[in-house]
Amino acid sequence: MSFDRSIKIAPSILAADFANFGAECAAVEREGADWIHVDVMDGHFVPNISFGPATCAAIRPHIKGVMDVHLMIAPVDPYIDAFAQAGADVLTAHVEAGPHIHRTLQAIRGNGMKAGVALNPGTPAEAVGDLLDMADLICVMTVNPGFGGQKFIDMTAKIKSLRSMIGDRPIHIEIDGGVDSTTAPLVAKAGADVLVAGSAVFRGGSATESAPYGENIRAIRSAAQGVWT
Repeated sequence: MSFDRSIKIAPSILAADFANFGAECAAVEREGADWIHVDVMDGHFVPNISFGPATCAAIRPHIKGVMDVHLMIAPVDPYIDAFAQAGADVLTAHVEAGPHIHRTLQAIRGNGMKAGVALNPGTPAEAVGDLLDMADLICVMTVNPGFGGQKFIDMTAKIKSLRSMIGDRPIHIEIDGGVDSTTAPLVAKAGADVLVAGSAVFRGGSATESAPYGENIRAIRSAAQGVWT
């Protein structure tokens, strides 16, 4: 994974057809997705339950690019090895998920993955101030985690603060929650480069009729890049 700050669209398979994950991953990549985002939920840290390492391992052969795994679970550390073996390229843990997030990021990198740290809407940017040299990605939640399809919460001030804190470090700023062609320009202008989108990508298409996925991805990318022109 080489680093660059160009806009990357990361469809969340939480909004895909659960019975057809492999084909759905291949379809959105074919239609222009840069990363595939996998939302792992445990019914404890967040109120919903989604899927785990076995699902990641099953879809890995169908993903040519980056598999971006977002752990909405607590604790995290006992499962790091399993997600590494499942083929995750980026593994993101929540700063709120445990008392030893620095150790968690060390363990993620130690297993050969890029280390991400996520911030809930109520957690300030300063919470990751001492983690920036251990992180490859900061995920700013623009919804309270646990469910897809929620309304966007404006976190642009936090994104700007993070962008300033990061400086010239090779750290991605990822946005997760309520991203569509309307909200994408707001977060891109503030400094984000990885945009997670679920329903806004998967709406209107299917694995066999994937053209709408491409239209949705291009609309989000165009809206986000438009703030730079």
